[in-house]
Amino acid sequence: MTYNPFADLSATIPAAAMQAYVVLMFVLVVAGTLADIIHKKSAKFFFQNAKKAEAMRTRDVGGGEKASILIKTVASDVLTSSEFCNPHRRLAHLLTMYGFVAYVITTCVLVFGHTDAAMPAPGIVMALWYLGAFSVCVGGFWFWFFIRVDVAAEGNPWYRIMRADLFVLSLLGSTTFALLWSILQGAGVGMLSSIFFWLFIASSTVLFGGVLWSKFAHMFFKPAAALQKHIAEADGSQDNLPPPADLPANMGLGIKRELPRHY
Repeated sequence: MTYNPFADLSATIPAAAMQAYVVLMFVLVVAGTLADIIHKKSAKFFFQNAKKAEAMRTRDVGGGEKASILIKTVASDVLTSSEFCNPHRRLAHLLTMYGFVAYVITTCVLVFGHTDAAMPAPGIVMALWYLGAFSVCVGGFWFWFFIRVDVAAEGNPWYRIMRADLFVLSLLGSTTFALLWSILQGAGVGMLSSIFFWLFIASSTVLFGGVLWSKFAHMFFKPAAALQKHIAEADGSQDNLPPPADLPANMGLGIKRELPRHY
């Protein structure tokens, strides 16, 4: 929990090269997100949806109320993921989300500020790096092996992989290989540590470079969609949508209509 693998790595790979790699990954995320917005026309959808809601609203929502809705959206939908009804999936999501944030931030801190062995990283930074990566592994593998699949009901085994799984698999690869690389390098196991280091780099490159083909950009769209939904609920435009048509009572289909369940 105190060993800094990036400090020892600087003996073979210059700190400038590590920093350039991190900057490149940041640029790829920005470019991939913009490309995703253009390709899927997400911005156009949000704009059109907002115009429709504005035309259907029954009351004006002031700036103070919008600020309050924004704070509640961040506290509820973003920070605590209240949209998940399944408590197990919610906990797995929170472990993965907060672990990912801690992992990315501390990696940047270590690469840009503590690659020199003469300047050891603060203990709290190293602890957060290890805990962040471990939290992602716990939440991510829990989701992959126990929540994502329902073999009994749907017949989908854990090894059934789709393009939408690119994000979670590359994220799990990045954190898992990072931990294994750090442990083995700290133990002086040269060959294995080198293998896991390059697997760490490869999976991280897929994670940050594959935004256009994964659900990475989804994390940026969800808060915007949640905020738009809560504002629509406040100004009455959400309530002006036509209700679902009920089945006639004399159809005799024996179907009981139930509210949808979101998991």
